Amino acid sequence: MSVTLRRRRFAAIALASVAVLAVGACGDSSDSKDSGNADEPITLVVDVFGDQGFGYEELYKQYEAEHPNVKIQERGKGLGLGDHNTRLTQQITAGSGAGDVVALEEGTIVQFYAQADKFVNLADHGANDLKGNFLPWKWEQGTTPDGKVIGLGTDVGSMALCYRSDLFKAAGLPTDREQVGALWPTWDAFIETGQKFATADKKNKFVDSATNFFNVVLMQTAGQGSGYTYYDKSNKLVIDSNPDVKAAYDLTTKMIAAGLSNNLQSFSNEWNAGFKNGTFATIACPAWMTGVIKGQAGDSAAGKWDVAKAPGNGGNWGGSFLAVPKSSKHAKEAAELVKFLTSAKGQVEAFKKVGNLPSSPQALADPAVADSTNDYFSKAPVGKIFAAGASELKPVYLGPKNNAVRTAVENTLRAVEQGKSADEQWQAALKNGAAAGK
Repeated sequence: MSVTLRRRRFAAIALASVAVLAVGACGDSSDSKDSGNADEPITLVVDVFGDQGFGYEELYKQYEAEHPNVKIQERGKGLGLGDHNTRLTQQITAGSGAGDVVALEEGTIVQFYAQADKFVNLADHGANDLKGNFLPWKWEQGTTPDGKVIGLGTDVGSMALCYRSDLFKAAGLPTDREQVGALWPTWDAFIETGQKFATADKKNKFVDSATNFFNVVLMQTAGQGSGYTYYDKSNKLVIDSNPDVKAAYDLTTKMIAAGLSNNLQSFSNEWNAGFKNGTFATIACPAWMTGVIKGQAGDSAAGKWDVAKAPGNGGNWGGSFLAVPKSSKHAKEAAELVKFLTSAKGQVEAFKKVGNLPSSPQALADPAVADSTNDYFSKAPVGKIFAAGASELKPVYLGPKNNAVRTAVENTLRAVEQGKSADEQWQAALKNGAAAGK
């Protein structure tokens, strides 16, 4: 979920989360008793992020029922990814304060390879026996170059496009999801469709934000091309020489120039209000985004949203892992919980709860996933749509400071949305991105 997930919330939530973490620290792993006795009552703290969380509530209850000596405390639901990553980085560096189990988003797990000694090697707890339970590239992302398993995969962000069928109908565009997907075999065709929408609808915009558009195009372009974005696979910063970055940037500024962006910053108050008020017609839609849309748009928008194939082929946005910091005094029990939550059964439950697409082939093939439909999204066959996208996924390497560089680049795109020169902002992206990546 990725979500990483991928990243991102307003100040009130962030401040509230600080308080939650501060209070939770009283019972976290750093203050817990050693687990020398298997029957001794213990509390395992799980740190997640995002408005919807990871969908583990029922799984926690089941695990506690099967392990009477274990109580699970979750922290971080409602916390933005940026705040989660910042705090987690500080906690891991300090060696205290983190939960017994922590979520690592796809854009940040690489940065922790250099601190692998701060995490439990899950291979020491039987993780290697579970390798076949994960998509090969997902397993590799959770494993350091020297073979330490620091995280087991939760979800992947297989790509689709979510759209408001009522706004499409009012603009004279098709509403059937197959016909809608056929409108945009390429991203250029997507922009052309957006221009038709803009001609018919002077009130609403075609796309929520330039930054979401850019990130999705970049990940897809890199997946089909270089295989990396801002850093090459030797961790050299290549923002100025990777043609995939420039291609995605140019396509995004073309979309902005066409007047298609609603100029909203993802996960801001204004972005949330955009869902509630129906001010944009499409959004790049990894599987986990369906839960975000439902949560923000509310019951009144049920049946107005639908899901179609994304332009191009494949693409991934988000997806996470669960890891165990070495600061945990219950490493064995925490590792067992990680294996349970990331099992095929656990991933199926998370999909049913919040729409997070499994990274387990067995879970992807489960009828509960493969044959699933989503009533909120006009009964769209989300299992088939997202599973098809997952089958086309090609892994993209994200470097150690990917999120910092990405933020610097996205800030320049927001400046373009505000009327700044695209050429000048590209130069700013190169300069600011290079500074962020040092």
